[in-house]
Amino acid sequence: MSKLTEVACRSAKAADRPFKLTDGHNLYLLVQPDGTKLWRWNYRFAGKQKTMALGIYPDVSLAAVRREHARAREQLAGGSDPMLTRKSDKLKAVLSVNTRFEPVAREWFARKKTKWAESHSKKIIERLERDIFPWLGAREISGIEAPELLAVLQRIEARGAIDTAHRAKQNCGQIFRYAIVTGRAKRNPSADLQGALESPQEKHYPTATDPKKVTALLLAIRTYRGSFVTRCALRLAPLVFQRPGELRHARWEEFDLDEQLWEIPADRMKGSKAKKAEGGSHYVPLSRQAVAVLRELFALTGPEGYVFQGARDRRRPMSENTVNGALHRLGYKGEMVGHGFGAMARTILDERLKVRPDFIERQLAHKVIDPLGVPITALPFGASECR
Repeated sequence: MSKLTEVACRSAKAADRPFKLTDGHNLYLLVQPDGTKLWRWNYRFAGKQKTMALGIYPDVSLAAVRREHARAREQLAGGSDPMLTRKSDKLKAVLSVNTRFEPVAREWFARKKTKWAESHSKKIIERLERDIFPWLGAREISGIEAPELLAVLQRIEARGAIDTAHRAKQNCGQIFRYAIVTGRAKRNPSADLQGALESPQEKHYPTATDPKKVTALLLAIRTYRGSFVTRCALRLAPLVFQRPGELRHARWEEFDLDEQLWEIPADRMKGSKAKKAEGGSHYVPLSRQAVAVLRELFALTGPEGYVFQGARDRRRPMSENTVNGALHRLGYKGEMVGHGFGAMARTILDERLKVRPDFIERQLAHKVIDPLGVPITALPFGASECR
C-alpha cells in the first residue's frame, strides 16, 4: 500500500462529498467538501469500532501525525484504549496546573454555587476569602496537614466566631474531598480535627411562648399594613411553623390546596442529604386557615413559581430579611424573629396541648431518634389527622 506524501496532502482538492487519502494501518486524511482536511484513525478496542481524531492538516503535519499514530498503536497493543488514555492525560495536565488550595477551592465553589441560594453561596465565598485564602490559598493542597489547618481555624475562633470556625472547617473538608476525587490530594486533614475546636453555643432565637403574648402577636400580624405578600407570609408562618428559608422559597407546584398538603422537596430542606436518605420530601399538613391564606395569595402570585415573590423581581423569592423587618415594624424587634415561630409552636404544642414530643419534632422536620438510637423515618400522622 502506497503511503501519503506531504505534496499529496497539500494538493488534495475538495469534492462534492468527503473522501479519504489513506496512509496505512487505517490512518487517513479525510477531505471535507469545504476543504477542511482532518486526520483520522480507525481501530477496534474491546470488539468495538472506534475513530480517533488526530488533528487538522496542515496544523498537524504528516510527520507529526505519524508520530502520534505510532504512540496510539503502541497503547492499543499494550491493552489500553488510546482515546481514553488521551482524555485522561489531558485531564491530568489541566489538574496539575491548579494544585494550590485557592484555585481548587474556587473550582469547587463554581461547581456548587449553582445549586445554592445566592445568599448562601455569598456567605461561603466571603468566609473563604476572609478567613482561609490569606493563609492557605497559595499552599499546595496536597501538602496541607491538620496542624496547619487548625492554626487557621483557631484564628477565627480567637475572635469569638465559634460558629464561623466550624462552618469554615466544614467548607475546607468539602474542598479537600473534592481535591481527592480530582486527583490533587490524598487525604482530608479536616477529618483529624474532630473535637479540636470549641463547641458552638446553641443558638436561641427570640420568640413568644406565653399564650397572652402569642395572642397579641397574632392580632398584631392582622394589622400589618405593608406588602400583601409579606402580610400573607406573616399570617402563614405561625400556621405551618417551618424554617423561614423553606417558607420563602416555597413554590406553588409544592401545594395541593384541595388535599390541604404542602410537600417540601428533600433538596430544599436543611440537611437535605440526610432528608433524602430518610425518605425524601417533608410533608406539612395545612389547616383550613392556612389554605385560606394561600388561596387569597394564589390570585396574586399563582399558579406557578414562588409563592412569596420578591418585591422587585417576581422570578426570585422575597428577601431573607423581609419577615424579620415586618416584625420589627410591628414593634417586635428583639422579641420575635422568623425563626422563632418553630420554637413558639414547639412550646405551645408541648406544654399547653400535650402533643407527643416526637410528633412535634417530626412536624418541625427535626430528626427523631428512638430509644435504641435509630432515626424514625415514618410520618407520625397523615394530613387528614391534623386538620
